[in-house]
Amino acid sequence: MFLKRVDGPRQITLPDGSLLSRADLPPADTQRWVASRKAVVVRAVVFGLISEKEALERYSLSEEEFALWRTAVALHGDEGLKVTAIQKFRQL
Repeated sequence: MFLKRVDGPRQITLPDGSLLSRADLPPADTQRWVASRKAVVVRAVVFGLISEKEALERYSLSEEEFALWRTAVALHGDEGLKVTAIQKFRQL
C-alpha cells in the first residue's frame, strides 16, 4: 500500500476520544458548506490536523470567514454554524 507523504499528522484523537483523519475532511472543491462540514474543518485546525493556512488555501476561504466559523464554534458549539442559528444568535 502506498501512502502519500504529507506534512503533519495523518490522524488525531479529539478530546471526546474519537479520531479525525485527513480522509474525514471535506473535498477541496466543496461548494455547499453545511454546518457539519464547517465543524470538521474547524476541529481539524484547532486540534492540529491541518494548519489554518492549509485550510484557507485548500477550501479557498478568507481569513475573516474562517475566523467567524471558529468564533461560532467557540461560543455556541457546532450548532452556531447553522444558518438559522446564526440569525438567532445575532438577535441576542
